[in-house]
Amino acid sequence: MTIEVRVPTLGESVTEATVATWFKKPGDAVAVDEMLCELETDKVTVEVPAPAAGVLGEIVAEEGETVGVDALLATLQAGEGAAPAPAKEAPSEAAPAPAASGGAAVDVMVPTLGESVTEATVSTWFKAVGEAVAQDEMLCELETDKVSVEVPAPASGVLTEIVAAEGSTVDATAKLAVISSGDAAATAAPAAAAPTPATAPAAGKDVADAPSARKLMAEKGIDPANVQGSGRDGRVMKGDVINALAQPAAKPAAPAAPRAPVPAEDAVREERIKMTRLRSTIARRLKDAQNTAAILTTYNEVDMTETMALRSQYKEEFEKRHGVRLGFMSFFTKACCAALKEVPEVNAEIDGDEIVYKKFVHMGVAAGTPQGLVVPVIRDADRMSFAEIEAAIAEKGKRARDGKLSMAEMQGGTFTISNGGVYGSLMSSPILNPPQSGILGMHKIQQRPMVINGEIVARPMMYLALSYDHRIVDGKGAVTFLVKVKEALEDPRRLLMDL
Repeated sequence: MTIEVRVPTLGESVTEATVATWFKKPGDAVAVDEMLCELETDKVTVEVPAPAAGVLGEIVAEEGETVGVDALLATLQAGEGAAPAPAKEAPSEAAPAPAASGGAAVDVMVPTLGESVTEATVSTWFKAVGEAVAQDEMLCELETDKVSVEVPAPASGVLTEIVAAEGSTVDATAKLAVISSGDAAATAAPAAAAPTPATAPAAGKDVADAPSARKLMAEKGIDPANVQGSGRDGRVMKGDVINALAQPAAKPAAPAAPRAPVPAEDAVREERIKMTRLRSTIARRLKDAQNTAAILTTYNEVDMTETMALRSQYKEEFEKRHGVRLGFMSFFTKACCAALKEVPEVNAEIDGDEIVYKKFVHMGVAAGTPQGLVVPVIRDADRMSFAEIEAAIAEKGKRARDGKLSMAEMQGGTFTISNGGVYGSLMSSPILNPPQSGILGMHKIQQRPMVINGEIVARPMMYLALSYDHRIVDGKGAVTFLVKVKEALEDPRRLLMDL
């Protein structure tokens, strides 16, 4: 059966697009929802998935052509009668042995990675070729920019081939391995342990840039090496070139100082481990924040006596009524939301030569996980009750520790709270989570001598730190923000009175 592949809806007011890249060619086998081609509009790129499994027939719109909405892009021969795709290369000696009689080859595919996540890195294989596996047993672990994903075995059998080796980058539709299942699986011949270089996905950009991008770079005399690509595998799109033209020429970065020689007796006691994608992303974003924003930190301290007393008085009744524990984070979230209304520039961001003031609070709550720091976002926290905030923080925190947060759940925050006190930190200067302009650092509650009404008494005190972008937030605004938070926590009744 012939199925037409057409241009999808491109978005409001967008009527045409340019065919940037075809990922498949006529005769190639395709799976349902596998990406066939990429379209480019003035603002965004759109991937076109296969509407059904089969074989790609004719490509009607070639790369570089401009097409309208619903235009015919290609045809697809779907169904059981579809011709098999031609082999791309001759079988090698390292090819996996076929499954023994009675067994069936089961492909292990990349699982759903989450909204907007298109690729991952294979971090660890828990099984080797030739080993028996049980259904749902963990085969390997994938890493994306923010989360780790475990890949279970789709069936019981023997792992006969590893297609994507550790360290290789795979897209959301890639095949990871092959399992020989069935009664005779246990006798299946083990395959070569390492895949050939031809089958391993390339870690870097190995495809041509979009035709419209190449044309614009040629017209403007731009070196493609100086343009950061946002397309699949780092492909440079037209929008990337436009962004590069709008940016001022950057001074070449000074090369990193070479590592000092290490004595041989020390070198043998060192261990080198490749930086994970998550850790690499954290490092890049934090350095970008330092390079871009004018970060300054101001401090204050808060007497937690009244907040602790209120929490102690109602925590049991609160948990019975709402089914969630009453912690300190809901008090701090409420206090910050109130302070952000008073000092709106702390809840704003810079976009070019404009300041964007947010009329809502999407609160980021930094959480430490075994994989690294992540910041899930509690949306519209300013509209939530104490119970709703506590429930949201508990749910997001558990999903963060389990590595199950999606990218969408960690984007769009307008302000962040980081609680280093849970690890015993007494004082720190938190770093901004760009493009946000403010982050509040909470610390350990510690009994300290304070002068109250002329007498020295022990009080549970906490240091607060507000790091802010001095380009948009002045010192007066930063201090005012911290004072508002302090006042709300030292007299939590103010939160009920909206004071």
